[in-house]
Amino acid sequence: MILRLTRVWLPLGIGVAGVVLLFLGHFSYSELADTHSLESAVGVGFVIVALIVWLTNWLFRLSLQSNAEREEEERAREHFDRTGRWPDEEPT
Repeated sequence: MILRLTRVWLPLGIGVAGVVLLFLGHFSYSELADTHSLESAVGVGFVIVALIVWLTNWLFRLSLQSNAEREEEERAREHFDRTGRWPDEEPT
């Protein structure tokens, strides 16, 4: 539950908040500091943070997958050392 919240709903919620702020700020930017510019700037910041959170979660999942593949390869090498053949080879 917490994992799904962190992986999916946290970046989605931050991104939605950013898009809402962008709409409230009318996607405007002004050299003068007005509320629309501030809302748009914070909205862009939220969208960027949402992308960073999503990307961090994605990279973490890739890291875990890589570790699992590395452990599987190590087991295959141990099998080769014991038997002289790879686990997926047919015995001759």
